[in-house]
Amino acid sequence: MSEDKQQASGKCPVMHGGVTESGASNTSWWPEALNLDILHQHDTKTNPMDAGFDYRNEVRKLDFDELKKDMHALMIDSQDWWPADWGHYGGLMIRLAWHAAGTYRIADGRGGGGTGNQRFAPLNSWPDNVSLDKARRLLWPIKKKYGNKISWADLIILAGTAAYESMGLPAYGFSFGREDIWHPEKDIYWGAEKEWLAPSDERYQNVDKPDTMDNPLAAVQMGLIYVNPEGVNGEPDPLKTAEQVRVTFKRMAMNDEETVALTAGGHTVGKCHGNGDADALGVEPEAADVEQQGFGWSNPNQGGKASKAVSSGLEGAWTTEPTRFDMGYFELLFGHEWELKKSPAGAWQWEPVNIREEDKPVDADDPAIRHNPIMTDADMALKMDPDFRVICEKFMADPDYFRDCFARAWFKLTHRDLGPKSRYIGPEVPDEDLIWQDPVPAGNTNYSVEMVKEKIADSGLSIADMVSTAWDSARTFRQSDMRGGANGARIRLAPHKNWQGNEPERLTKVLNVYEALSAETGASVADVIVLAGSVGIERAAKAAGFDVVVPFLKGRGDATSEMTDIESFEPLEPLADGFRNWHKQDYIVKPEEMLLDRAQLMGLTAVEMTVLLGGMRVLGTNYAGTKHGVFTEHEGQLSNDFFVNLTDMKYRWVPKGRNVYDIIERKTDAVKWTATRVDLVFGSNSILRSYAEVYAQDDAKEKFVNDFIAAWTKVMNADRFDVQ
Repeated sequence: MSEDKQQASGKCPVMHGGVTESGASNTSWWPEALNLDILHQHDTKTNPMDAGFDYRNEVRKLDFDELKKDMHALMIDSQDWWPADWGHYGGLMIRLAWHAAGTYRIADGRGGGGTGNQRFAPLNSWPDNVSLDKARRLLWPIKKKYGNKISWADLIILAGTAAYESMGLPAYGFSFGREDIWHPEKDIYWGAEKEWLAPSDERYQNVDKPDTMDNPLAAVQMGLIYVNPEGVNGEPDPLKTAEQVRVTFKRMAMNDEETVALTAGGHTVGKCHGNGDADALGVEPEAADVEQQGFGWSNPNQGGKASKAVSSGLEGAWTTEPTRFDMGYFELLFGHEWELKKSPAGAWQWEPVNIREEDKPVDADDPAIRHNPIMTDADMALKMDPDFRVICEKFMADPDYFRDCFARAWFKLTHRDLGPKSRYIGPEVPDEDLIWQDPVPAGNTNYSVEMVKEKIADSGLSIADMVSTAWDSARTFRQSDMRGGANGARIRLAPHKNWQGNEPERLTKVLNVYEALSAETGASVADVIVLAGSVGIERAAKAAGFDVVVPFLKGRGDATSEMTDIESFEPLEPLADGFRNWHKQDYIVKPEEMLLDRAQLMGLTAVEMTVLLGGMRVLGTNYAGTKHGVFTEHEGQLSNDFFVNLTDMKYRWVPKGRNVYDIIERKTDAVKWTATRVDLVFGSNSILRSYAEVYAQDDAKEKFVNDFIAAWTKVMNADRFDVQ
């Protein structure tokens, strides 16, 4: 054997059996294949908890007061292996919580701090999250102590809130109840870039027009939480940065006042870290070798000193007293002229032209040394943008108002993806109902379900009308931020009632019937809408030979226009609904991908998506009554005909235009049915076909009906947090 062959064989003495590394997967040969993993991602195999473990019940057993004491003690317990700035971890813990919650975007409700996802790639290794691996490790003793009574998701957000309290800002409130995930999320699109911190231009149609950023993205570059602190593409220009800040925060559900409050309040404490050579840092946690034990960005030049840390590359504190929540941020920002300089790590930052020595913050390690305060380009944007400046001046004139605005904005930032107030847990849940929590009043339960069902059945509405309206009301639910759904009957209100996908003219006729029934019976309109869907399904099942009762949970309330933030609901408008075979317009994204995205947001599994779509087709619920995919001679019966005929080889499938196909009998060449890509993907995709074949079998008729009803009930009750 040659020396080369000996060396090669020595590298791997046994053949690989399993695929044990990331990178090229078994399916990466076909990059255009439908990624059903986003529907499989949170199965029980990844979860280490015992069967029946319910975190939301477990966290109620927590000693909340003792936990709070431990959190406050941690803030000033500086560790030699990662020393605290000025002996206080407040700034680090605020950044930890902020960078967890700050990934939220309102367009699809994904991101945010509600799942503890910052523990996993890619977030644990984002350039903007340098050193947050240390913050999580500092929290480990507390997590270890309280165990399963506190999730990482709750602990991370609580750390930021406790940090502010420790530095003098009373919290507006706090809720527990965030349940951890156990592996990286596969459903979130963070951008198409292939390198960290690629120029912003790659996610804008025109980088000079920030509102052209690709939806649903909010951060301006791959690997950042918000905007580049040095300026657009690292080039300082506060007025240009101001527009990026405005759009980015708006996409994270914040208005201008909240944006200014968060920026100012966030920079009132803590500091930026760039007192060293950024290129000397080691690799990120996900790329580090085993001896690093989950740490990344090792700094060979830090020497155990907090003042030598490097993260963003900017270096310095914003205020004179960076461990105290005060008005110092505004006093320095507006009390001095500022000029551009480079940090020791080579990053652009703004420093005061002239400043008294006593107004400078002291060194993070040595109180005998003072340094210039600094401002980022986003900070300067607050001073130079006319609209932002007016808000700053309002805050400076009324410090109590600023503190209240910031506390409320912080609460919103850290709770936006937790869902409605009925999901909140703990002794510090505020009494106030906030409009961004999408409040819904309690519904009446003192009525006869059977009586309402009889009146619905006698109303003259078709099965398609009943089922479609219930579906349209419930399909807005997003498990990503627990918004939307049938509770509240917001389909009656703007903007929902005007959405094209809800067929406004047909919807108005149906709702007129439901509102009259609601007034007559005492059931809420929301309950009538869902109950009517049950009536339609029961009638269709009976026509197919199955006498069933669809489970129904009464007690939904009816929201009012005053309870509805129209602007924040606009992103919930469906642009496509494969379940009803509808697209608002042609998109670059394939119809089946949009179906998959909606199914994932609704919290459906791949099997549930399959059975629901097949059932909706035979019930005749297609948008505007189109016949694409209605593979049955018995429309209105809850049969498995969609799957039977989709998998029948007596047909062939012929493209007839953009997203339109003819289903042709092989023997006669006659067109039997028409279809769209969303219909045919259940026969073409190997995984979906395996499910379709289960439901197409001769012994599957009853299973199909039962599975459809189970999935339907899940959708109708997805937002019933008031009883969960």
